[in-house]
Amino acid sequence: MTYLEWPRRVAALGQFHVDDLNAPELDADEEHHLRKVLRVREGEEIVVTNGRGSWALCEFTERGLLRVTDVNLDPPTPETTLYLTPIKGERAEWALAKATEVGVSRIVPLLAERMTVKFKGEAREKILSRWRRIAAEASGQCRRTHDVVVDEPVRVGDVPESAAVADLGAMGDWRGVRSVAIGPEGGWAPNEWDERRRRVGLGPTVLRAETAGVVAATLLAFQAGGWGFTLNGAQNE
Repeated sequence: MTYLEWPRRVAALGQFHVDDLNAPELDADEEHHLRKVLRVREGEEIVVTNGRGSWALCEFTERGLLRVTDVNLDPPTPETTLYLTPIKGERAEWALAKATEVGVSRIVPLLAERMTVKFKGEAREKILSRWRRIAAEASGQCRRTHDVVVDEPVRVGDVPESAAVADLGAMGDWRGVRSVAIGPEGGWAPNEWDERRRRVGLGPTVLRAETAGVVAATLLAFQAGGWGFTLNGAQNE
């Protein structure tokens, strides 16, 4: 994609998933959204993507979508993982959407000791389904073409040793961090993490759980590259 193509891509009415970019067709729900909610008009453009980095611009016609650009391929999203403890209400969903927008590639629900959200049976499936839908909607809004993976939940003991833990007052260096865990509203329980686990801070103030998730996601994505600079000041090539 050239710099001149980006404004046209942003100005498009929306971004939608399709299976085949060479013969793009929307599913029933997305076509309904395009027609009834966005009130698309003949000749308006939308972005279509397969969720694996490929995308194209299409023009809406009454006979269907007409591809009007070549199929383009965005570079892969740097691999980063946010372990996010579910919290009550819509605040975790807000954090999830913002983490998607800033570029985290994988989000994993983290079952911490002090978590207050029920995460079993139907409630578990409902939350996972909603998180995945919100991530997909956020990807379309920000013109992201590599799908975010909202993975199955894990417990603290199953988090890989390579993942860092965000902790109040921690002074750890963020350089090289590619995955980080964010705790619940009440913080981590005593001895929940091994004392040898790498810990990183999120600034000098006490953050709400959802704010901590967004700050951590931003630092992860920024440090991983693709924004032009890394946290140590060295420019990415």
